[in-house]
Amino acid sequence: MPLFALTIDRARHASEGGTTVEKVRILVGSTRRPKLAAVQEAIRDFGAVLAPGLAFEVVGAEVESGVGHTPANRNELMLGARQRAEALVRLAREKTQSWHYFVGLEGGLDVIEEDRGIADGGGRRVLLESWAYVSDGRNGHFGRSGGVEIPDALAREVLENGVELSVAIDRFAGAVGIRDAQGAWGVLSSGLISRTEAFRVAVVAAFAPFYNKKMYHAASAAR
Repeated sequence: MPLFALTIDRARHASEGGTTVEKVRILVGSTRRPKLAAVQEAIRDFGAVLAPGLAFEVVGAEVESGVGHTPANRNELMLGARQRAEALVRLAREKTQSWHYFVGLEGGLDVIEEDRGIADGGGRRVLLESWAYVSDGRNGHFGRSGGVEIPDALAREVLENGVELSVAIDRFAGAVGIRDAQGAWGVLSSGLISRTEAFRVAVVAAFAPFYNKKMYHAASAAR
């Protein structure tokens, strides 16, 4: 079995009188609290289906995305998430560490040029999106949050003036520390959708081919 295929670590918990506790280890390409919390919350949703009866360990490691500080289109968002996960795979191999899943998370903007027949008759719409890429070291899959439209003035500040999104929205919101607090999602949705929640949805979606293997395998076999 390949080193990074799903295997189970067995850890001894003294509090349980030496009972063997199985653990699934997940490495995340960030040490930021909202991203780690998103993965932990997602696991609460699907963990019992992915690995029934097993414990999960989530650890963060800083790796580069290979894209700009604020990705400005869907391709960059997907590439950034994937390259973070792939960097984690390389890191684990270099350190000869065994992890079961590698999670790359990337947030940024998706620019959509509208056709004349859509909505108000054409023009640019810019959406804030959160993306995830999950790999088991061999296969990987993407997941995405929903999208929230950002104001034109904020879009220009980021896309035309090159200001990082967290800095720009701090200015617009008159606050500081947006990235590690409620995030741009919280500011734009008046606190109804947090940065953590947006990434949670993306992680749940990206893990779907792993915890819902039966459906994905059936769909592949039917082709």
